[in-house]
Amino acid sequence: MREKNDLNLAVLIDADNIPYSNIKGMLDEIAKLGVPTIKRIYGDWTKPTVSGWKPALLEHAITPVQQYSYTSGKNATDSAMIIDAMDILHSQKVDGFCLVSSDSDFTRLAIRLRESGMLVIGIGEKKTPNPFIVACDKFIYIEIIGTPEISMSAAVTMPLPVETSKIDSIDKKFIRLLKSSVEDLAEDNGWAFLAEVGALIIKKKPDFDPRNYGFPKLTPLIKSLHEHFDIDEREVENTHIKHIYVKIKK
Repeated sequence: MREKNDLNLAVLIDADNIPYSNIKGMLDEIAKLGVPTIKRIYGDWTKPTVSGWKPALLEHAITPVQQYSYTSGKNATDSAMIIDAMDILHSQKVDGFCLVSSDSDFTRLAIRLRESGMLVIGIGEKKTPNPFIVACDKFIYIEIIGTPEISMSAAVTMPLPVETSKIDSIDKKFIRLLKSSVEDLAEDNGWAFLAEVGALIIKKKPDFDPRNYGFPKLTPLIKSLHEHFDIDEREVENTHIKHIYVKIKK
């Protein structure tokens, strides 16, 4: 079986609906998930509104695709991206797609690609409509990409230093999601493997990411909720690896 980081990904970027300011952070994020073997960006390059993208195209080897706006008020980029995505799908050269846009018009495309067995990752702003988010296997908000990491020694108790306006609150609904996911995977003794819990949460909520709540990883997020959960760190024999287990506190 191929490792996750060996997956070949087609990265298709909607220049009309994504800011260019954090393109390096976006590509670094994609590199954690697979190999971006195809990188294309779509827009009307005759317009000044997308001129900020042009330096990034050469720096990151992204192929620009010219799409003229034939009708005022209509986004011709959508159809060009969708047609290319279907061509790439039928070429069978990739294992998944990364659709970089905040436009809900790509919802049907994401669903169609998943129906064909493709991994679909969405990247967009927090204003992205929910139908597009839930149509993806995983959705990552641009606002949390490129956030500075903190030292591991501080990771247990300190959240990431991000702007307060970008951090989602840990409310009762989110706590219920965590608890139900632990319960779904718990053994008879109540303990669940945290890595599996994280994977299940993403299936239930594709835009879940600990960074949305100001934490670099799931473990420090759960540890911060000590009034709700117990944590057990179990050493793996003959290794320096620890497996983290979580249990709902009674």
